[in-house]
Amino acid sequence: MSSLRVLRAFSTRANTAKFAANATYPKTVLNTSVYFRSFAIPNLKRAYSTEQTEQKTGGGSSGGDSSGGSSGMLWLGAAGLLGAGVGYYFYSTNNGGILEKTQVPIKPKTIDYQKIYNQIADILEDNDWDDGSNGPVFVRLAWHAAGTYDKVSKTGGSNGATMRFSPESDHGANAGLKFARDKLEPIKQKNPEISYSDLWSLAGVTAIQEMGGPTIPWIPGRKDADAATACSPDGRLPDATKGPSHIRDIFYRMGFDDREIVALVGAHALGRCHPDRSGFDGPWTASPTMFTNNFFTELLGRKWVEKKWKGPKQYIDKETGV
Repeated sequence: MSSLRVLRAFSTRANTAKFAANATYPKTVLNTSVYFRSFAIPNLKRAYSTEQTEQKTGGGSSGGDSSGGSSGMLWLGAAGLLGAGVGYYFYSTNNGGILEKTQVPIKPKTIDYQKIYNQIADILEDNDWDDGSNGPVFVRLAWHAAGTYDKVSKTGGSNGATMRFSPESDHGANAGLKFARDKLEPIKQKNPEISYSDLWSLAGVTAIQEMGGPTIPWIPGRKDADAATACSPDGRLPDATKGPSHIRDIFYRMGFDDREIVALVGAHALGRCHPDRSGFDGPWTASPTMFTNNFFTELLGRKWVEKKWKGPKQYIDKETGV
């Protein structure tokens, strides 16, 4: 199946100016207009809005020139259906109606992923949640579902959505993610044809794009597990209290190299820590609801000192105390 470019016609932020006005920039950046231009939400358009079948039975493209290719395919499809109907009529007539009681195969249900994308985008802004956005926790849900993958045993990963079951839902690394799963449940109920696996993955894609990240070609087709026997064992996700060798072990198991590990760690530009979950406290960056490279620029550009508190060892910015 070809990848889908599921985009929203407009960002959940009213406009780019409002987004820029609400942003917080490191003091090391003198020209905020230049800085923002590097990380602003791109001009998104509704690039994908047609229904797609969950399973395709033939070739074809999910995109193309609407003035030629797509209309041509529609006419070919209509002609094919007409031909099939005529053929069925003559075949049944010439054979004494022996096919009268034969059931025509049920047409596969179509899934409007654009509609589901929009429904997810509509619930991103949430004044009652961290920093006014559900985006970071949706990214975390998608990542924790995928991050259990083992390249050797071919187990774990997004397929299965096994975090629905205990004991995986109770793993320490997944603390706080019930909120995200519950938040997406009404969308699942409105669209029962989409798997939880695809819904959680699409929620991560939606959040990243709507928070100013790159356009992500997304491929549906994940299947849900039926029981807790498919749950991944505990310990497959990173532990924030451990060092580089542990991080390498976790990511090497999934098939990533050091360069890719560093890139993925940069996702900590989003969201914050919670004492009742990881034990740590505070946002990772000064703009936790914007997809930027601030995790790296602030890590290198600020002076960090150890935080004096009763929690685990943690560093804070000397100037701001955050």
